[in-house]
Amino acid sequence: MTEPQKRPLPVRVVRRHPDGIPMNDLFRGAAKPAAVPAAVPAPVPEPTPLRPPPDEPDLAERAGAALPGWCAVLVALTSLGAAATLLWRARPPRAAALLPWEWAALAGCAVVTVLALGGLTRGRTGTAWVLALFGRYRGSVRRTGLVWISPFVLRRRVDVRLRHWRSEPIAVVDAEGAALRVVVLVVWSVRDTARALLAVDDHLGYLREQVEAATARVLSQLPADAFRGDGPTLRDAEAVGARLTRLLAAECRPVGIAVFSAQPTRIEYAPEVAAAMHRRQVAALDAKHRDTVLTSVIDAVDDTVTRLTTRGLVELDDFERQALVKDLTVAFYTRQGGGPERGQE
Repeated sequence: MTEPQKRPLPVRVVRRHPDGIPMNDLFRGAAKPAAVPAAVPAPVPEPTPLRPPPDEPDLAERAGAALPGWCAVLVALTSLGAAATLLWRARPPRAAALLPWEWAALAGCAVVTVLALGGLTRGRTGTAWVLALFGRYRGSVRRTGLVWISPFVLRRRVDVRLRHWRSEPIAVVDAEGAALRVVVLVVWSVRDTARALLAVDDHLGYLREQVEAATARVLSQLPADAFRGDGPTLRDAEAVGARLTRLLAAECRPVGIAVFSAQPTRIEYAPEVAAAMHRRQVAALDAKHRDTVLTSVIDAVDDTVTRLTTRGLVELDDFERQALVKDLTVAFYTRQGGGPERGQE
């Protein structure tokens, strides 16, 4: 007995829409998926500001104890005058030694004079004194001219003027991994003298390290050059400088440094990749130039053929139209420098 033949199972053909939806579901009213937006370069996130050290929660600049210098000079002169009066009373005609209280008064006058004159100092414009006693912050003095500060406190001078610093070439990489050398110009000043001297060991070294770190972080977000189309690059110095300034200001604020501007003054490829990147840049410029020339040639040929046929100057069939378009394209393209001259072919 012969076995019954098995019927092949029906094959269901599912046609898909270019968006990825089966055509059957599309006819039933299935919604198309939302178009995926083009990838946008992620902005540099704002860093979280650091906090003061836990052992100094109130570490912030405040006014320190200081007096005008003329007060100390007046006190010193008064003390010297009192001492001179006591010595004048004990002159030879009196023929008597100084009494114990007179010796105590002279010693007191001497101590007052030493303290008054020993605390005199000169405050300069653009500088400030940071005071500390037994390792604890006691305030800052921004007075100018002759100033009296207690001689028992430790005084450290700090420059609070607007300053600028140009970095050495910093080695970084861009978004495509190309090695770069960047020079950054930073305009900054000390805003909080207490944090600048006490919250960090060396605020100048801290600033240099943060400039290198922020530069590497910002420049790694974008390519140095756009070889494959138009897009944001590191050649936009204004945008890169604004992002670098914002990031560096946030990092330096906890140590009392105010950053007003951080601008890359020079961005160039590293010597080991400079030649290859230069050839790539020249090739991209040449391709862009050829594309521009070809677009203008096609527009000119289309306008010429349209005018000729619209005004009835020539009657062309398809073959003649193709030949005319070819000849005009070659002529215009050669004329505009997009290819070699006919005599050189």
